[in-house]
Amino acid sequence: MRAVPAPRDLHAKATTALSAVMVVLGVAILASTLARGGGPLAVGILLGVLFIAAGAGRIYVQRAGGRERS
Repeated sequence: MRAVPAPRDLHAKATTALSAVMVVLGVAILASTLARGGGPLAVGILLGVLFIAAGAGRIYVQRAGGRERS
């Protein structure tokens, strides 16, 4: 019989997975906007960069949160 994972571990894995999905969506938005000829201030570029930053930031905080802070 398998042990049930702790809720904290499940939450951490779900946060990492959803953050990775946000990064992938950001890249897809960027690629789509660039393929359609969007300029540097196009809404798709701004949203894509924000999605990537939010997803990467969440992953960074999730990984850094496990370290001991002095």
